[in-house]
Amino acid sequence: MKKIKYILAAVLMISAASCKKYLNEAPQGAVSLSDLTTPANTDAMVIAAYSYLGNDYYYYPFSSMWAYGSIRSGDAYKGGGGPGDVAEYNQYEVFSNNTTTNTSTDQVFYQLYVGVARCNTALTLVEGQTEAAYPLKTQREAELRFLRGHFYFLLKILFNQIPYIDETLQKSAASYGSVSNVALSSDEIWTKIANDFKFAASNLPVTQSQVGRATKGAAQAYYAKTMLYQAYTQDALHNVTGIDQTKLAQVVTYCDSVINSGKYSLDADFADNFLPQDGNSPESVFSIEYSKNDNTTVGRVDAGHCLNYPMNAQYGCCGFHAPSDNMVNAFKTDATGLPMFTTFNNTDVVPSNDFQTNTFDPRLDHTVALPGHPYKYQTNLVYDGSWARDPQSYGNLLSMKETVAYTDPTFTRFPPFMSSSKDWEVIRYADVLLMKAEALIQTGQETAALPLINQVRQRAINSTGLLKKADGTPTSHYFMDIYKPGVNCTWTNAYAWQALMFERRLEFAMEGYRFFDLVRWGIAADYLNSYFAVESKRTAHLVGAHFTKNRDEYLPISQAQINFSHGVYKQNPGY
Repeated sequence: MKKIKYILAAVLMISAASCKKYLNEAPQGAVSLSDLTTPANTDAMVIAAYSYLGNDYYYYPFSSMWAYGSIRSGDAYKGGGGPGDVAEYNQYEVFSNNTTTNTSTDQVFYQLYVGVARCNTALTLVEGQTEAAYPLKTQREAELRFLRGHFYFLLKILFNQIPYIDETLQKSAASYGSVSNVALSSDEIWTKIANDFKFAASNLPVTQSQVGRATKGAAQAYYAKTMLYQAYTQDALHNVTGIDQTKLAQVVTYCDSVINSGKYSLDADFADNFLPQDGNSPESVFSIEYSKNDNTTVGRVDAGHCLNYPMNAQYGCCGFHAPSDNMVNAFKTDATGLPMFTTFNNTDVVPSNDFQTNTFDPRLDHTVALPGHPYKYQTNLVYDGSWARDPQSYGNLLSMKETVAYTDPTFTRFPPFMSSSKDWEVIRYADVLLMKAEALIQTGQETAALPLINQVRQRAINSTGLLKKADGTPTSHYFMDIYKPGVNCTWTNAYAWQALMFERRLEFAMEGYRFFDLVRWGIAADYLNSYFAVESKRTAHLVGAHFTKNRDEYLPISQAQINFSHGVYKQNPGY
């Protein structure tokens, strides 16, 4: 890159003034649409829409959904300095006291709609250009519809019933608070989102000269992801009532388009996805780009993850996003090298810190910072349990995928916080393989799904090269195998479904989407309440935690937004 990164700072001042906000804020300046109608300024507004992909902060992280998808899923504890430290996230974790006045909920709703507004403003400008004056008109429209689809996808999985505003409504001066969040059915909203990705898939190039821009493969993968979510039909109380086989067929078709393009593949080592030097690798289908030394104060760094570094001399803050004991135990393997679907949590390996007696999936040490193990593959930087901020509440483990070594060139401090400019993957090729496998299993084609799951597992098996201590010995006792029907498993449809669900957990642990898988599958209530029954005996902060079925599948519409809409917005069930 990366020109798209380095001109963001210049366009932010323009876009901040021109995008329609839907909160009552005193304007700091005014730029009319007529000032932006030149092709050059139109293109700058497209980049302003891109810039919002990474405009999150620790209080409303939406580049990674860790606060909403990891700590609500049983994969992670909130972490930090106890339940009162960013108490809004404690509400998410325990569910029982989640409120409509949670300011993080209000902020993520607002911020994502600012992203939507930037896309709509830019779309209006692009649509006003002629092809002669603006040869990339159709491609830029496709990019903007891809970005809008992304923002709406996040809003949909977070809140379910949302107001849908496109550039036509925004151009007509419709207020964001005047469009009802129940004007469209859930299925109609999914279709609107899917149509944006479908248009993008038809009109984007396979490769972009500026790698931060959306591509055909990214749009095809996101369309498949949207179809996968839409396929699991829900009633008004969020109960899964069926699975649409036609939509699952679309998932397979669009995943095949990505797979057969020849552009993507699994990285050789699982670690490559989470190291800065491997950004935009063959496994990267869609990622958010960050930068430093770009003529801004601290650089365009990943501020959404800035709470998630250790509390030690090399870092210093803030110990959030702590892996749960349950999630660590899930990486154990049995005598055949396969996951222990039903028994993995019968014994807890975390208190003993013994990762040699049992056998493990190598992805454990790529995901979790464990005492005595190298931190971010640095054999001279051994993780110590004292680096956790509040071990009495949350144990002494931390998440690693989102962090970098403090010696890495991408690492940046902005006291009291820190983060990096490494890219963050939203859709990896592994997700494409497992989305297709899920659709195949749900349509009775588990045999065809087997090699897809095994591709992901084989890569994990091969990913031990960086998992060494200073003396060259493995950090944990790794023993893992692929599924071999008739040898180590019986590959029935029911067994394949267990394998798929477990594989998604292990492959994408701590990446922010686990909770949304549970809701999509219709198992969130049973799964999480069973988790709380055991995990609350291990950590006192979960005593009293409870998931209320038909309510907690989605966040509430914040009371601030309902007030802003003068009651046009309707509250989600149960709140």
